[in-house]
Amino acid sequence: MATAAAKRYAKAIFELAKDEGKVEEWGKRLAQVRDVMSDPEVARVLTNPTIASEQRMDLVSNLFDGGETTNLAKLLIESNRVHDVGAIEDEFQRLADEAAGRVRATVTTAVELTAKDRDRVVEELSKRLGKRVQLDVLVDPRILGGLKLQYGDRLVDASVATRLQQLRRRLAAS
Repeated sequence: MATAAAKRYAKAIFELAKDEGKVEEWGKRLAQVRDVMSDPEVARVLTNPTIASEQRMDLVSNLFDGGETTNLAKLLIESNRVHDVGAIEDEFQRLADEAAGRVRATVTTAVELTAKDRDRVVEELSKRLGKRVQLDVLVDPRILGGLKLQYGDRLVDASVATRLQQLRRRLAAS
């Protein structure tokens, strides 16, 4: 869950990106900043107050291609938001998806879905939500069968593992 500060940063970046007509480019920039700053070694250096601010800024200048990506990274360092970069990117993507009329969903199954099954899940969910669906598919044999579907803050758990757990609880309660 994004903090209030992460939401504010994401909204500000999104508004700038929208005004420039470069939402996709800003999304890529944020992903790049997230990839670099999420590395524990890099984050440790960028948040270390014993390292001079100029040295941290020079490091960032060397890590990125310059321009707006570097400026964004520097802003996050100056405002002590290095650890929020993941939440900022997630919130930015949510805003971009909302503006584009799409929703991201993740389906988890015990076995790999066929292309036909993926298409069916996308089609049904698109109909239900009235939005385009971008589907990520995960395979987790621990769910045994069925599926878990997550979109937005909703989770539909129709997995065999969960149903067996519910059955165990009912039997134990009897």
